[in-house]
Amino acid sequence: MDAETRSPTPAAGGPRVNRDELVAVTVQGQIAHPVGRATPYRIGYDGVPRVLPGTGGIVLNRRIGDLCVGLAGDHIEPGVALHNNSREVIGPRDGPNNALITYACVGNRATVLSGLARGQQGWVTGKHGGVNHVLVDFPTAVLQRLAIGDRIGITSIGQGLRLPQHPRIELMNCAPGLIARWGITARDGRLYVPVTHEVPARLMGSGLGKNTAWRGDYDIQLADRAARERYRLGSLRFGDFVAITDADTRRGPVMREGRVTIGVIVHGDSTVSGHGPGVTPLLTGPAELLRLRHDPNANLAAVLGVRQPVPPQERLTLAERDRRLRCRVREAPPHLAFRTSAGVEG
Repeated sequence: MDAETRSPTPAAGGPRVNRDELVAVTVQGQIAHPVGRATPYRIGYDGVPRVLPGTGGIVLNRRIGDLCVGLAGDHIEPGVALHNNSREVIGPRDGPNNALITYACVGNRATVLSGLARGQQGWVTGKHGGVNHVLVDFPTAVLQRLAIGDRIGITSIGQGLRLPQHPRIELMNCAPGLIARWGITARDGRLYVPVTHEVPARLMGSGLGKNTAWRGDYDIQLADRAARERYRLGSLRFGDFVAITDADTRRGPVMREGRVTIGVIVHGDSTVSGHGPGVTPLLTGPAELLRLRHDPNANLAAVLGVRQPVPPQERLTLAERDRRLRCRVREAPPHLAFRTSAGVEG
């Protein structure tokens, strides 16, 4: 293996991975344009219709390490969103994009292949299901030179990753290099994993019902203020490593007591019912073997050496920051010109 595909040596005390078995494959996509819906409005769980930026495109002023709650946006994807629009002569129409979102792993290297920023490098930071985007972080100066449609290549390596000494813990969507950099330590048959937050499985929403966690994410619901404040979820940042307790993602996300899933925050909050900051799963296993170590620097930006994350800060959601009156009928409905057989206006 060359330097691009070779895994860094694990930090002292870190878990050993099966890096000699892994296969590196080049995949690529184009920077995706945002897609508008039939109506510009998103109806919030508070009943307020809003017109907001959403998924796709190049987000110039939000990157991993930045706060992701309370933004005037919906499902904001920091950095660059990729989609492969190619077609092949075999397989389904969306086969190339399915491969892109399956093969790419958090912590893979990405390289700009066309346009003014050709040759510049970044990092894969997550996968956003539903819209099926792969998210990539680049320095701000590079983001400003990129254009919609520029092609980005990814050296994908990580699917098939295992921990030979910890067979009950499964990895997904995770580059071997990320495991080496994360700060995970192995002791007494357990892994001690740095995270910023713990999230109970009962708060998870959109993304449930899928039969796989290998192609996307699922969302943390923040509409319940008491629960959000109890677990400090108003301070979530893009790139935070978080633990979902009583959650199992081996065969798709499901609530299961005694297990834990650890993932990374990949997109921002939403006012839509059942939605919120998205988590791409990285590790899942028995809670007795995956032990949590709270660390405010457990963020992709710090782990990859990209930038210093902003300090955690509790923020209100957009629905709470927006003080407009909730939608309601301000006038009595007009009287109808007839009565029903029961003598009541129809």
